Amino acid sequence: MKYPALLPFAEILPLLDQFDTIIDARSEAEFAEDRLPGAINCPVLNNEQRIRVGTLYKQVGAFEAKKLGAALVARNIATHIDTLFADKPRDWKPLVYCWRGGNRSGSMAHILAKIGWPVVQLDGGYKEYRRHVNAALAELPARFSFRVIAGPTGSGKSALLRTLAAEGAQVLDLEQLASHRGSLLGDIPDAPQPSQKAFESGIWQALRRFDPAQPVFVESESKKVGKLRVPDTLMEKMRASPCIALSLSIADRVALLMREYAHFVADPAALNRQLDCLVPLHGREKIARWQAMAAAGEMAPMVEELLVQHYDPAYLRSIDRNFTRFAQARQVSLADISAQSFVAAARDLLASS
Repeated sequence: MKYPALLPFAEILPLLDQFDTIIDARSEAEFAEDRLPGAINCPVLNNEQRIRVGTLYKQVGAFEAKKLGAALVARNIATHIDTLFADKPRDWKPLVYCWRGGNRSGSMAHILAKIGWPVVQLDGGYKEYRRHVNAALAELPARFSFRVIAGPTGSGKSALLRTLAAEGAQVLDLEQLASHRGSLLGDIPDAPQPSQKAFESGIWQALRRFDPAQPVFVESESKKVGKLRVPDTLMEKMRASPCIALSLSIADRVALLMREYAHFVADPAALNRQLDCLVPLHGREKIARWQAMAAAGEMAPMVEELLVQHYDPAYLRSIDRNFTRFAQARQVSLADISAQSFVAAARDLLASS
């Protein structure tokens, strides 16, 4: 094969895990929004430089813009070679891509190939990858048999999913991919949610690795996890799938939530700011009372009231309506919130799957 090899994504996909490095040659901002799984960012034009070249193109002309761009690109590629690639062996096999046109990735691929590395360039760039992800998410969910873990807030659904994954099960953890716990209080400190495109890339990456002959465990999410929307075809498949109804005593649910939301226990003021969002549903008087309980350190009774008066009624209203097979759900009761209880439940589910 002559290098650099320009290949379409359909030919690259079966080889995707065989590349030693996947290089995203786009700017930092483009990379931050979404990228191929496992890619590293090596901009041939950084954010500021890309703006400079684009502005020059519009205000002066293509020739002057290309002169500036070429100088910047050459210096940046040289820096990447010096700092990132100098120790790579002769058989190091990178994949390079940019947005679409191939100018940025083509420049890097050309130089890497001249050095002697067997570099492959993605024809059509990120835009072609994104087209594939969109098409795949429209049909991939139909290949799998999902088992939907349902249960009211605090019943241990996420913990059970994590335990199932540790026991070797196929788990699609949408909350982990979305960096959100899926409720009003679901924001995770210091972990902003990804973009919608990156969320979908994460789902695609997970699904493409699963074996259709084995079940996939997933939580009974709503259509949105935080600000991110679950793809329609996946949501439809989940809602028509067999369910597992998880239950736990109210005292253990409170204890589990206080453990998993320790940041709110430590910072009642942050919790109270979120509770303000419930005023339209419950009125100022009730929310003020819950906020006073939190501020006074009465966190456990406040959490129990929040569960009984807000989360549980909302759950009961939605679960039968949205998950058509919930009435026939397999019942799983956890004795407590110990690791041993979750392991026992996970192993029991796997033994009968």
